[in-house]
Amino acid sequence: MSNKKNIENKVFPFLGSRRFLVVLGAGESGVGTAILGKKEGFEVFVSDKGIITDHYKEVLRNFEIEWEEQQHTETKILNADVVMKSPGIPDKVALVVKLKAKKIPVVSEIEFAAKYTNAQIVGITGSNGKTTTTMLTHYILRQGGLKVNMAGNIGDSFAKQVAGKDAPLYVLELSSFQLDGIIDFAPHIAVLTNITPDHLDRYEYQFENYIASKFRITMNQTANDYFIYDADDEVITQYLESNPIRSRLLPFSLTRKVENGAFLEEGNIKITIDNNKFIMPTENLALEGNHNVKNAMAAATVSHLLKIRKATIRKSLEHFQGVEHRLEYVLKINNVQYINDSKATNVNAALYALDTMKSTTIWIVGGVDKGNDYTELYSLVNEKVKAIICLGVDNSKIINAFGNCVDIIVETQSMSEAVKIAYKIAERNENVLLSPACSSFDLFKGYEDRGRQFKAAVREL
Repeated sequence: MSNKKNIENKVFPFLGSRRFLVVLGAGESGVGTAILGKKEGFEVFVSDKGIITDHYKEVLRNFEIEWEEQQHTETKILNADVVMKSPGIPDKVALVVKLKAKKIPVVSEIEFAAKYTNAQIVGITGSNGKTTTTMLTHYILRQGGLKVNMAGNIGDSFAKQVAGKDAPLYVLELSSFQLDGIIDFAPHIAVLTNITPDHLDRYEYQFENYIASKFRITMNQTANDYFIYDADDEVITQYLESNPIRSRLLPFSLTRKVENGAFLEEGNIKITIDNNKFIMPTENLALEGNHNVKNAMAAATVSHLLKIRKATIRKSLEHFQGVEHRLEYVLKINNVQYINDSKATNVNAALYALDTMKSTTIWIVGGVDKGNDYTELYSLVNEKVKAIICLGVDNSKIINAFGNCVDIIVETQSMSEAVKIAYKIAERNENVLLSPACSSFDLFKGYEDRGRQFKAAVREL
C-alpha cells in the first residue's frame, strides 16, 4: 500500500476526491506543511492568529498558498478535511476543541509529513538532552557516509524537507507537543533520553499526562523496531513495568550492566547488540558531564544499530563540539568564565548545568515558570552558587525558593543589566552561568534569542 493510500484510508476520511488542508500557525512547521500539502494536491489554507513574518509570507505567495493573519476564519477552518496544528497551539484552545468535536483530524507536522516519505526514521525525545543527542546522532551517521536529514525542532521543518530534498533516513528531535499530534507515526528507532517535570502547564499540572505524552513515541512501534532509553530514570522504568511496549528494548545505564544496550564500566562505554560489542573510554568524549555520557550512549547505540563502523563512531564522539546555548563557553574575562546554557528551560536541565560547575558560580535564572519545583536544586545551590540574578517579569517564586540558600539575590529586567551585575559580583576563577530553568517568552523571542543576547552582552563588557 502506498503512502498516499495509507494517509487516506487510515487517518484522513475524505469524502470523494475533496482534499482540503488547513494549517494553523505559519511558523516553520506550518509553512513546511503547507508546501508539502500543495505538492501532494491538497487545497491549502494557512491561518495564523498572530502576524506572519515577511519571509514566510513571501514563501506562501511563491507557492500560491492562501493565507490569513491576526484571525482565524472559523467557517472556513471548520470545513477542513484535515488540520495541521502547530505545536505551540494548545489542544484546549476553543477552535481546536470545535474541530475535534466535528471529528476533523487534527495532526502534527510530524504525522502529516511522515505519510509522504518512505524514509527510515530515528525519533528522539526527552525532557533534556534531545537536541544534543539528535545533533550527535546525525553527525555520526553523516560521518559514516549515510544520506541522512535532521529535522523536528531543528532547522528546516520535516515537511519542507520531505517536499523538497527528501532523504532515505531522518533523525527527528520530537517534543511532547509534536507527539501529542501523531496517530500512525512510528519511528524505526525511538530514543527517550529522560523524563522530568516540564511543560506541566500544558498537561493540567499532571506529571502522568506528560509521561504518557513522551511515550507516544513508542505507541505504533512493532517487534521489528527499537526503543533506546535511560534505564537509570525511575520514571521511565516504572512506566515500562506497567505499560509494556512492543519494540525491542535497548537500555543505557551508568549504574548497572545490561545484556543488550549500553552501560558504563571502569570508565568505558560498552554497547552490546546481539553479541556485537563497541567499547570507548569516556575520557575521550568531546562533551563533558555524566549527562553527555548518556547522550553519547544513546547516539552511539543508534549508530551501532545502523551499522556505522566502530572507528567512525569513536572518532565522531571525540570531535563533536556540542550545541549552541547548551553549556556553551562564551568568553573568559578577568579569569571569570561566562557560560551560556539558555536552552535549560526546565529545572532538570539547570540541575545538569550546576552539577558540571567546578568552581563558585553566579547563576542567572528565571523566565516563565512552567510549574517548577526547585527543591531538587537546593543542595547544588548551597554548594556552588554565590549569587542569584533573577531575569524575569515575575521572580517571586525564585526569590522564595532560594532566599535562604544564598546571601545575594538581585532582580533584573534585561539581559544587559543581568550580565553587568554578574560582572560586578564575580571574582577570579568563578563562573557566570546563564541557566534559566524557565522558558523565555516573557522577555525574549525564545531561548535562542535569550542566549544570543547573553553572548552579546558578555562581549560588550
